[in-house]
Amino acid sequence: MTPDSPLLVAQITDTHLFAECDRQWKGISTTRTLLAVLDRLQQIQPPPDLLLLTGDLSQDETPESYQRLISLIAPLGIPAYWIPGNHDNIPVMAEILNQPPISPEKSWMLGNWQFVLLSSVEAGCDGGRLSPDSLQWLDSQLQQTGDRFVTIALHHHPLAIDCEIMDGMMLHNADEFFAIVDRYPQIKIVLCGHIHQEFHQQRDGVSYLGTPSTCIQLLPKSHPIVLDTIGPGFRLLELAIDGTWETKIERVATEPATT
Repeated sequence: MTPDSPLLVAQITDTHLFAECDRQWKGISTTRTLLAVLDRLQQIQPPPDLLLLTGDLSQDETPESYQRLISLIAPLGIPAYWIPGNHDNIPVMAEILNQPPISPEKSWMLGNWQFVLLSSVEAGCDGGRLSPDSLQWLDSQLQQTGDRFVTIALHHHPLAIDCEIMDGMMLHNADEFFAIVDRYPQIKIVLCGHIHQEFHQQRDGVSYLGTPSTCIQLLPKSHPIVLDTIGPGFRLLELAIDGTWETKIERVATEPATT
């Protein structure tokens, strides 16, 4: 990366790993599908400047599942940052996901962009909620960004996606989140995971982006939830120094999931 070149950011989400590498979820090996995604990611040149891991990284909440994640991510050599999802074990994550190239930092600057990561996990719930402390911390971080552009990431989607079941598990206090976001025009992007599908919607000048899982996919706007036959994927973001940006979804071919 040169001072004037865009940042290249990769987002990987909802890996749902197990302690056992051959264990399946919904008829697929989540380790195998993640390996296919990472193989595609390694083909991208120049490589991404950073990697965002946006929750539900484990399915069984075991230390071994997070160690497996490290073993798969580390060979990329890309600085990686993470947030938890509703399937994760936060104390175990904090203990294990803190060694290079994986960082526990939740706010940092790179180029002309500020990145802020939020935990939206509410104990005992599949839906999300930002705690009063998290909201206050977000506001304090945004007050310090100056003229830098901002990307925020959290696991749960703050905007409805027209899927009754998933929208029952969205960010439940999104209005409190929006009340802060609306005060800072330097915010350009809000990323989420959780929904296992591609999503893009504008709200008051901010783009809200949902990203496919590295394992099973959900058919958009399905009632009830239907597994999609489209392949797993990840998101690439190209962030320019003037605040403009582009994004695309990369997908890989794998065996379809089964119910």
